[in-house]
Amino acid sequence: MTVSGSSSAYSVASSGQTGLALVHALDKVDTTSAKGVRATGSDSGSTNGSGKSAGETVQLSDEAKAAVRSLQARDRQVRAHEQAHLAASGGLATSGASYTYQKGPDGVSYAIGGEVSIDVSEGNTPQDTIVRAITIRSAALAPADPSGPDRAIAAQASQMAGYTEGLRFSCETRHAYENTRSLVSIRDQGHRNRLAPLVRRASYCLDQLKIPR
Repeated sequence: MTVSGSSSAYSVASSGQTGLALVHALDKVDTTSAKGVRATGSDSGSTNGSGKSAGETVQLSDEAKAAVRSLQARDRQVRAHEQAHLAASGGLATSGASYTYQKGPDGVSYAIGGEVSIDVSEGNTPQDTIVRAITIRSAALAPADPSGPDRAIAAQASQMAGYTEGLRFSCETRHAYENTRSLVSIRDQGHRNRLAPLVRRASYCLDQLKIPR
């Protein structure tokens, strides 16, 4: 699964990346010993454009049939994996699934890997960003067998949500302080000094979230 979006203070954004991918990549199926056995039909004297006899068919050896079955199972697994990402993306997927293919001994191409791109840009508000982060994490972990890159994106989405939640808490703390500051005697300089670090941290959070003071 791939991610795209704008930068922020958490690791997804600090790298300058605008997108990440939920990726399901597997090793190729070994088909080196899976050779077809050619059998000639009744019209073996005539040929087609490919140079094969018109009545000629290709029968697969037992090894080739086993390789085809393995590729078919892999194809189903990969497609189900990527569809799980898409189904849980909540509209954040920026494209459909893309696949990597391997040609089998039967001449058919089978999916052996895939990825889905998903938008990780921040929302218009802290709450929107948290909701988007939760959706990204759910999409990353939606398949029954999340890949390593999937789990890494889920961890980054959790970090994105936690970072934004922390800023929001700081802002709420600042607003609570502003609402009660008038009750503090201006002569209580010691109390004001103790609150100064909180005010500085809250001011930082307001700047990060672009909230007017």
